[in-house]
Amino acid sequence: MALKNRIIVALDLPTVYQAEKMVETLGDAVSFYKIGMELTYAGGLPLVKSLVAKGKKVFLDLKLHDIPHTVEMATARVADLGATFLTVHAYPQTMEAAHKGRKGTDTQILGVTVMTSMDDDDLKRAGYACGVSELVITRANQAKNIGIDGLICSATDIANVRKSIGQTLKIVTPGIRPTGSDFGDQKRVMTPADAVQAGADYLVIGRPITNASHPRAAVEAIMAEMSATKI
Repeated sequence: MALKNRIIVALDLPTVYQAEKMVETLGDAVSFYKIGMELTYAGGLPLVKSLVAKGKKVFLDLKLHDIPHTVEMATARVADLGATFLTVHAYPQTMEAAHKGRKGTDTQILGVTVMTSMDDDDLKRAGYACGVSELVITRANQAKNIGIDGLICSATDIANVRKSIGQTLKIVTPGIRPTGSDFGDQKRVMTPADAVQAGADYLVIGRPITNASHPRAAVEAIMAEMSATKI
């Protein structure tokens, strides 16, 4: 896969206009975009069809988690939009419902294992008896058995996931920070080159690109950093 096709730019921006201008600025340097909750709630769903019509791929990051019927029907509506990826929280009922809802379409379901802003202490506060590594592996195996298409997990978890479930699922990694970047609210991070070396298929990168003075140059610098590393 070409390096530029591995990068998914997160359009975590407050308005559709700003998102459209970012896409225009990045031009042919990027082929894949993520639309998350912020932009969705700002009226960004029609942008999915608009980007698809322009030959771009869209990752709709909604992290669905509800009763099975609601998840199934919501997934079917997302598939109508033409999104390539849709995220759901990796609870068995939720993954099963989403898998059923996308049947007969090209939309692929990604299970969110553990958010990259969370560590063992955060899980403990939330009432989990296990740590991040154990929960990620549990959810990865459940996802594989259910038959969804891939996982969202930190690049720091990839080695253990691949060891447990092999190459059967795509791995999409958020929490990517180029060398020298601010971590922000992320805790389990890795550089783009290291993440691909670790086995990530796609890298979700937002603020290091969208907050840059020159976003296209930021993308090109990331690709140069990746190219300079044996992958």
